[in-house]
Amino acid sequence: MGNQESEIRIYVACLAAYNNGILHGWWIDAMQGEDGIWTDVKAMLKSSPEADAEEWAIHDYEGFEGVNISEYEGFESVVEIAGFIEEHGALGGKVLEYYGDLDSAKTALDDNYAGEYKTVADFAEVITEETTEIPESLRFYIDYDHMARDLEVNDILAIETAFHEVHIFWSH
Repeated sequence: MGNQESEIRIYVACLAAYNNGILHGWWIDAMQGEDGIWTDVKAMLKSSPEADAEEWAIHDYEGFEGVNISEYEGFESVVEIAGFIEEHGALGGKVLEYYGDLDSAKTALDDNYAGEYKTVADFAEVITEETTEIPESLRFYIDYDHMARDLEVNDILAIETAFHEVHIFWSH
């Protein structure tokens, strides 16, 4: 039965069996590469209870961090997305979900990532203190929550992956 080692995997079903009311398919490791997936799909189809089974579809998937995998997603795309998710985890899933395509998500992480902070207000405080000399007498009058809201409207994308885990991206 298909390779189940990876936590990032797809369930590929035999459509000939499915169309005849029989559930037949395998969980397949999405990290093994396109050739490995094809090898497993061919073996799954060969073991089908329906003779000469040729058609397949992805009926389920796990470990893709919220990214939608369509029923007829190409295996090359599945492997690329799986690799991106393995490298970037939950953040990769959320960035890919936000941008909608792998190239834009990669660009965001490579070129626009400003770091992880507990809150957007913490980010506003850090960049303010790094770029501005704040007189001690004014330090407690600065409203970093308000600055954070302005940053989110105009300059940044904030993606929360967990409580007190906010990832900041420059939007330009």
